Amino acid sequence: MSSWSPQTAGLQEILQTIHESTDTQNKVQRAITHKLNSFTRVPDYIAYLAYILTAMPQEEARIRTIAGYLLKNNSRLILNATADVANYVKSAVLQAFYDSPAMIRNAAGQDIVAFLGVLEPKNWPECLQQLVNMLDSPDSDSQEAAFNTLEKACEDYPRKMDIDINGTRPLDFMIPKFLLLSEHPSSKMRAHAVACLSYFVPIGSQSLFAHIDAFIACLFKRASDDDPAVRRHVCQALVLLLAARPEKLMPEMSNVAEYMLYSTKDKNETVALEACEFWLTFAEDPDLAPYLHPLLPRVAPVLLDCMVYGEDDLLWLEGDAEDTTVPDKETDIKPRHYGGKSHGLEREAAGNDSDEEDEYELDDDDFADEMSTEWNLRKCAAAALDVLAVRFGATLMNVLLGPLKDKLWSTEWLERESGILALGAMAEGCIDAIEQHLSTLIPYLINTLNDPKPLVRSITCWTLGRYASWCTQPISEEHKNQFFVPTMEGLLRMVLDDNKRVQEAGCSAFATLEEDAGPELAPYLEPVLRNLVFAFEKYQHKNMLILYDAVGTLADAVGRALQNPMYIEILMPPLTKRWGKLKDDDEDLIPLLECLASVTIAMGQGFLPYATPVYERCINIIHNSLLQYQAYQQNPELDEPDKSFLVVALDLLSGLTQGLSMTLEPLISQTQPNLLNLLTVCLKHPQAPVRQSAYALVGDLAMGCFTLLRPHLPGIMSELIIQLDPEPKLEFISACNNAAWSVGEVALRYGRDDPEFHQWAGPLIARLIPILLHPKAPRSLHENAAVSIGRIGLMHPSLVAPHLSEFAQAWCQALYEIRDNEEKDSAFRGFCILVQTNPPGIAKSLLWFCNAIIRWNQPSAELNAMFQQLLSGFKSHDEAGWAAQVAAFPPMIQERLATRYGV
Repeated sequence: MSSWSPQTAGLQEILQTIHESTDTQNKVQRAITHKLNSFTRVPDYIAYLAYILTAMPQEEARIRTIAGYLLKNNSRLILNATADVANYVKSAVLQAFYDSPAMIRNAAGQDIVAFLGVLEPKNWPECLQQLVNMLDSPDSDSQEAAFNTLEKACEDYPRKMDIDINGTRPLDFMIPKFLLLSEHPSSKMRAHAVACLSYFVPIGSQSLFAHIDAFIACLFKRASDDDPAVRRHVCQALVLLLAARPEKLMPEMSNVAEYMLYSTKDKNETVALEACEFWLTFAEDPDLAPYLHPLLPRVAPVLLDCMVYGEDDLLWLEGDAEDTTVPDKETDIKPRHYGGKSHGLEREAAGNDSDEEDEYELDDDDFADEMSTEWNLRKCAAAALDVLAVRFGATLMNVLLGPLKDKLWSTEWLERESGILALGAMAEGCIDAIEQHLSTLIPYLINTLNDPKPLVRSITCWTLGRYASWCTQPISEEHKNQFFVPTMEGLLRMVLDDNKRVQEAGCSAFATLEEDAGPELAPYLEPVLRNLVFAFEKYQHKNMLILYDAVGTLADAVGRALQNPMYIEILMPPLTKRWGKLKDDDEDLIPLLECLASVTIAMGQGFLPYATPVYERCINIIHNSLLQYQAYQQNPELDEPDKSFLVVALDLLSGLTQGLSMTLEPLISQTQPNLLNLLTVCLKHPQAPVRQSAYALVGDLAMGCFTLLRPHLPGIMSELIIQLDPEPKLEFISACNNAAWSVGEVALRYGRDDPEFHQWAGPLIARLIPILLHPKAPRSLHENAAVSIGRIGLMHPSLVAPHLSEFAQAWCQALYEIRDNEEKDSAFRGFCILVQTNPPGIAKSLLWFCNAIIRWNQPSAELNAMFQQLLSGFKSHDEAGWAAQVAAFPPMIQERLATRYGV
């Protein structure tokens, strides 16, 4: 035992605080938490906690357990503790684990797991040894407690367990031990044994794989175990094996599949869920498709049946209530993450990239929102069906055509509901096969929006959202009247439903429809806005957040059509009313600001009457946020301020700048503190999302208010140059992207050969070229860097042209797939001037340049003339050489050069 012993005063103070912590009053709780946190600076704090847990039987078990819980939460302190403190703590928790009442033993077990994780088993081998020895204990409670603790350790950090200690590998004797214990008479012990073994599959543990055949045999033996917990772990182990070592299961696949199908229908939902994960994992691996294909006729109908709500779900959902007037509980509202706006360019629709579908990523949110927040059998089956649809398309559709019809036209509402969910789940992968049926299915779904059951109405909204892109295609007037308009009207009706779940599903699906319809929605703006505005009066807290999103998405979709004074008159009063109710530190202000950022861009000058209070409030939020951050930097004891307010206020100012441009001048000049002084501080902010939004605002100010921005550019440009990094950390990519884009906007506004910009052109090009040439830089960064190099070249060709041969090929490759737009046009005009200034610089990259030229659909007259002049110049300069070069080009390039430019 260690020589450490507690001092009475210290022990009493900590004990007293733990007693006080059981007081449930909020104010008291906050003070206690603060006090407990201050104890972490006491060098032997963890020893006191271990002492209270293990050596004070006179205290009630609850107080000792709290000490154990605090010990677990502060386990990292052992790394810096003195040897006698560390030794005392380790021996005390092991002792308590041996011979204590169950409640204390459980707390000690959790402490052991935490300390093993922090210290790592290799630095505490005696603990591992003791736990393994206890597996042979004659006392079943000790045996079970030891295995429970080992299982947690194996689950939390299998790699730390898979180690060598002084030439021996503990797992070499633990794995055979676990295999043996999988036959134990106690089902709890069998469940622990199978679970522990399975956790070593994903890490490819050699100690386990040396016994792989015995392990698989053990799983088959336990497959029919009476205890559902054991069967659940068997299914989990088979899922992990399928992901890590499929070749071991394929010879036995007919048996495994049979068992998994049977288990997917298990009465115990946790067993069924683990078994269902097997099909999701199977479908996600493209290499296993040939093995899965023949199983589809058996698997798909079982998944379909798993999608029917269970009785437990229905109890949880309380689905029938007309609950629109019932306030939400705060726990209903999931935290949302607000990232700043990011500047990206649109690419032409890509060809069929064969690797794209192999990278199929399931968006869990697709299956999270229309069902309970817990991952469950229904959601897992829907997700598996989604992946199967992407993998097998029409084949899956053929298998499910009959069963799906039966569900959709069933008299049982639960069956109908599950069929509609399946139809939505299959939308992405099976669209080609389903398309011929949509003229029947869409009217069926629209009609189902009248179903008396809220759960049926809500899932129907979700599924209509999944087919929104088909409904909104501008194919013909008839298609519009038959599918688009009724879908829009039906979803708008659901937005105003009396059930909150239906409102949420309707509003989300309507936002999807808005994105897909875009400008097609413009003729219907008045009824759409009147419905959405009515929802502002009706919605509770949670759905209000989704409503803001729908209004912002509508503004993005219809753009300047929203400038009509009648629409402004409908939309702005409820937004202004909400705006007036919310304080500057109310989190609900964040989604409202985000919504307004889109609205201001769309309304343009129409927003001017509302601009002053919005602008002043944004400045106020930014100023206060920066002051709070400054206080936090000076005193790290404070909580770090939420950056979201700062980010969305900057984004809203970007929206105002895009919508109102120079009409903002009086506000920018007169409001204190001055926006541009605040912006310069935001550019240095340590948090990337703040810098990201700040760089976006720099670019927008350059476009809309350059004369106001110009005096501040010396300070801004030095920050911008630093931000341009060829290999930014993942979290800095968007900030770097916006910095690269805004540089180009600033360059354009200065004008040709402006001496002030001249000083930055060299350092910028020295940063942008390495970004463009960096093989690992993200594609979006390559594109923004290329555009800015072109734009700087347009304004300062003499400074950029000498470098042309370095970057010409990479430049053409970065931009040839980008859709025609003004940014691309100005960049290409700059590139053409660089080629005129330094013709030898393009010699090695001529093929790439010609490919980039012919990829334009409609270049502007000015750009087209530049292409013509350059190509004719190449040809007349050396006709024979040109002909020889062009002869080696791919036929499509030769053809288009001849047709369009006669070269």
